[in-house]
Parts: sequence; C-alpha cells; structure tokens
Amino acid sequence: MIDTGATSSVIQVGLAAQLGLNPVGVTYINTPSSTNVACYEYLVRLVFPNNVLVEATVLEAPLQGQHIQCLIGRDVLAHGVLVYIGYGNLFSLSF
Repeated sequence: MIDTGATSSVIQVGLAAQLGLNPVGVTYINTPSSTNVACYEYLVRLVFPNNVLVEATVLEAPLQGQHIQCLIGRDVLAHGVLVYIGYGNLFSLSF
C-alpha cells in the first residue's frame, strides 16, 4: 500500500521475523488510534522494477484491519515521482 500521509514505511508485525531481519533500533510513533506506540526499526533494501534499489529504515507496526504486509511511506516515495490519476483509479511510481 502507498500512503502519502505516512512519514515512514511500515511492515506488518511478524514479517521481520519471517524474513530473518534483526532490529537496529526502537522508535515511538503516533497512529490514528494510538499514541507513543513502540516500534522496532529495521534496515531494508526494497527492489522495484528495473532493478531500482531503495534502502530505508522501516518500522514494524500493527497494520490492524488491513490485509497488507507493507506500507510505503514518504521516506521511500521521496526517491521517485508518484502520479495518481483519481478518475481512473490508477497510479504510476517511477524512479
């Protein structure tokens, strides 16, 4: 999921363990329903089409009520150009 309102990219709780990732820190975030939520931080390398690599520190947080494993925030989007065509329900992300 792409979230232009999210400062950081987020992975679902438990995904880091499945991928064998080790935390590099802890930070606290505010969500629409909670404040001061402790989240582990992980260094990841995201691979997009055409072998575009973006290295980022992502947070592990509960993505409750959503059937997604990763939320791409502005930390990753800042490396590219996002175009959203609302009437067509389409988007384009290029780097």
